[in-house]
Amino acid sequence: MSCKQRQKVDLIITNGNIYTVDSSFSVVQSIAVSDGIILATGSNDDILSAYKSEKVIDLDGKFVYPGFIDAHCHFLGYGLNLTHAWLGNAQSWDEVVERLKSHYEANPTEWVQGRGWNQNEWSVKEFPTNDLLNKVFPDTPVFIVRIDGHAAIANEKALKIAGITSQTVVDGGEVLTKDGKPTGVLVDNAMELVRKHIPKPDMKEKTLALINAQKNCFAVGLTGVHDAGLDADEVELIDSLQKEGKLKMRINAMLNPTIENYEKFISKGVCKTDFLTIRSVKIYADGALGSRGALLLEPYSDDSGNKGIQVVETEKLDSVCAMAYKHGYQVCTHCIGDAAVRLMLDIYSKYLPKGNDLRWRIEHSQIVNPEDLPRYGEYCVVPSIQTTHATSDMFWAVNRLGSRIKYAYAYHDLLEQNGWLPNGSDFPIEDINPLYGFYAGVARKNLKGEPTEGFQMENALSREEALRAMTFWAAKSCFEENKKGSIEPGKFADFVILDVDLLNCAINEVVNAKVVKTIINGEVVYEN
Repeated sequence: MSCKQRQKVDLIITNGNIYTVDSSFSVVQSIAVSDGIILATGSNDDILSAYKSEKVIDLDGKFVYPGFIDAHCHFLGYGLNLTHAWLGNAQSWDEVVERLKSHYEANPTEWVQGRGWNQNEWSVKEFPTNDLLNKVFPDTPVFIVRIDGHAAIANEKALKIAGITSQTVVDGGEVLTKDGKPTGVLVDNAMELVRKHIPKPDMKEKTLALINAQKNCFAVGLTGVHDAGLDADEVELIDSLQKEGKLKMRINAMLNPTIENYEKFISKGVCKTDFLTIRSVKIYADGALGSRGALLLEPYSDDSGNKGIQVVETEKLDSVCAMAYKHGYQVCTHCIGDAAVRLMLDIYSKYLPKGNDLRWRIEHSQIVNPEDLPRYGEYCVVPSIQTTHATSDMFWAVNRLGSRIKYAYAYHDLLEQNGWLPNGSDFPIEDINPLYGFYAGVARKNLKGEPTEGFQMENALSREEALRAMTFWAAKSCFEENKKGSIEPGKFADFVILDVDLLNCAINEVVNAKVVKTIINGEVVYEN
C-alpha cells in the first residue's frame, strides 16, 4: 500500500458555500491557495485529501464570493472627501449650511469644502442662492459640490476670488444668475473657475486619502476598483504605495486626457502590474441629470428651453478617441443623456470595427434612445452602469424626462446588447457598499424598500447577473477576466466571505448582510 502525500499550501478555505461565478456558476465547498493564487477548488474531501496547510479557515457554512469590484468610482476622490463636510441626505438648504458651519467649527480650514447636497430631496426642489452662505461665512471662501459632482455652490467670497460676475460665460458650463447677479450656483465647467483657486492636496494628503479609502472599501468587501479619472502623479503614487505593500486594493486607473498622461503612459502603450492596470482614458460628453446638465435629444420636461450641456467639444472628444485607438487604449466616456450617448456612439463607430474586442465603454448609459440600443451590440460598446443611480433618481427623474423615463436606467435592455455589463457605484456620489448595487439591480428599490412593486421592473437584473456584474463582468470590462472576477485555479485569491446567501435569501436581507472577511492574494485584509 502507498499513501498519497498531501501538498502543502498557504491557505485552505473549507466547509462553505462558495460561489465560484465561473462559466457554469458552480458552487464548491473548499479552496486551496498558494502564493496568492487559487490552486484548486472542490468538495471538502477533494481539497482536504490533496492539500494541507497551517492556515485553515473553517467557514462553518458561510458564503464566499469572488472579491467584489466596483467598475466605476472615484476612489481617491472619496478618500479626499472624507476630510470635507458630508452634506448627503440633508433635507433642506438650512440643514446643509448648518452642517457646514458645524464641520468648519470643528475643522477650521482656509477654504470650506463639502459635498453631497441635493436640492431634489428638499421640499423646495430648486437651486438655492448663496445668500445664507454669505451670512454665515462672510470672510471665508466656501465651495460645496452637489451629490452628482456636476454642480456646486460658491459663496460671495469664493466668487470674488475667481472673478466671477453675472457677465461670466464659460464653454460647457453655466453661471446661474438671479436679479442680475450670480446666485453662486456653478454647473459643470463653470465649477473649475473656482476650483482652480482652491489649494491642491499634497502627496501626503493623497496618501492618507488612499489608505483611508482602502480601509473603508475592504470593510464592504471590495477588492478592486476602477478609478474614473486620475492624473499622472496620482497614478505614480498609487503604484508606489502598492509596491510598498501599503495599498493592497487592485486598481484600474482611467486616465484623464492630459498631455502629461499621454507622455508618461498612453504613448507607451498598456501598462500592468498585479495590482494596477493602466489602459483606459476617461472623457466627459455631458453633465448630470440632477443639475440639468445631461445632454438630451429633446428639451427637459421641466425646463422647456434647456437640452443640457455638452461639456467637451466634439472635435476634442474625437481626437481623444483617435489617440486611444492608435495606442491600444480603451475609451470610457461619461454619458448621461440620450444625445450624449448618440454623440459618442457616432464617434466610436468611426474607430471600432464590428465584432471588435476593444471594449470601449459608455459610462452610465443612463438615458438611451431605443434607436441607439442596438448600436452597443453592433460596435461591441460596453454599457458601464451604476444600479443605485436608478433608485436614487427615480422619484425626481420623471420630472426631468416625462415619458422618456421608460428609456432611462434600462439595465436589462443594455445587458441584452452584448450579453454582459459591469456594475459600479460612482462613489462618493453613491454609497461605497457594493451590496446596495446588487440590491438595487435586482429589487429596483431604494434602501427604504420603495417603491413596493419596484421601479420599472422590466429592467431588473437577475441575482446571477447582478453578481456577475460586480465580479467577473467588472473584471472583463478592464481586460482582467483571466486574473480576477471568479474563483478558479490560476486566478488571484481574492474573496469576500458573507453571512448571507445572496442568491437565495429574501432580497431585503441583502442590504444588511455582514462582511465576515475580505481576502486579497490569500491574505485577510479585513475581519469583522
